[in-house]
Amino acid sequence: MVTTVLKLIARRLLVAIPILLIVSALLFCVLRMLPVDPAAMSLPPNATIEEVEAKRREMGLDKPLPQQYLIWISDALHGDFGRSIALRRDAGSLVAATLPATIQLAVCAMIIAAILGVGGGLLLFHVRGTLLEPVVDLVSVLLLSIPEFLWGLILLFVFGVALQVLPFTGEVSPGLPIPHVAGFLLLDSLLVGRLDVFLSACSHLILPAVALGLAFSPTIMRVLRSSLFDIYHEDYIAQARLRGLSESRILLRHALKNASLPTLTLAGVQFGILFGGTLLVEVIYSYPGMGNLMVDAVRNADLPLIQAIGLTYCVVVLIINTMVDSFYVVLNPKLRVR
Repeated sequence: MVTTVLKLIARRLLVAIPILLIVSALLFCVLRMLPVDPAAMSLPPNATIEEVEAKRREMGLDKPLPQQYLIWISDALHGDFGRSIALRRDAGSLVAATLPATIQLAVCAMIIAAILGVGGGLLLFHVRGTLLEPVVDLVSVLLLSIPEFLWGLILLFVFGVALQVLPFTGEVSPGLPIPHVAGFLLLDSLLVGRLDVFLSACSHLILPAVALGLAFSPTIMRVLRSSLFDIYHEDYIAQARLRGLSESRILLRHALKNASLPTLTLAGVQFGILFGGTLLVEVIYSYPGMGNLMVDAVRNADLPLIQAIGLTYCVVVLIINTMVDSFYVVLNPKLRVR
């Protein structure tokens, strides 16, 4: 099994190389089509034409587009993503500083989505053929129709403004120190023994994580229910009934295990989409993650920063897909080769 997983990871890494090159080339070329002059934006408004031209030569913008791309990708492979035009800082360091917050939010949201999705899927399957089935099905469709940013606004208004029971701006309460160890606030606060910072970070994370979790859980619910319907037509389910096993034991010990495989694949795809979907939620809650940084970069036409963030999103999604495929191999014996 270990050999199979390692082979899968090796194949994924080989496939990831051309994917990253294609994505980076498309990203670079599309951004260069925008009516924006990075050289002029890097200089004060009163800069002369000569100064702008000198800056263009310094940034390599006077060279043909393919040569510009080769210079940029070569620098990126060495960890140099250029300098942010608006923030006057290294683009790579800005992404590295905000990426952990976005990963932390996405992981918490995916845990919530998985709990709600599995629980809701089991409920949808349990009420099949009863009077409650159309009601529960209608609720799942309603949940499916509400996007994450709308959930964010609803939760903010209800729990943040109307009831005032949860904070809805920032990552931690003002005045509390933010420890820097691994970059993940929840983990860092525990490592340094600051329970007050941990609890504050958790309270700030609840609303954005729940908003994302609610938006992505209905798809998991419906796929799990459909998978259970298919599994229950298999012969081994009928044989389990003949052996006198209870319905709950058949569901939880036999059917759910096999139905979880397609659900796991979907969850991996959903996690990649969820990671990108943090953008609007981070803006709504002023959460200092990479999505918020991306919005600021687009607003300021900060091309180096947009390129660095876009490439990072691609790398993270590829890593997520590789991890999901590896788990799928571990859980599905049919995919293991000797």
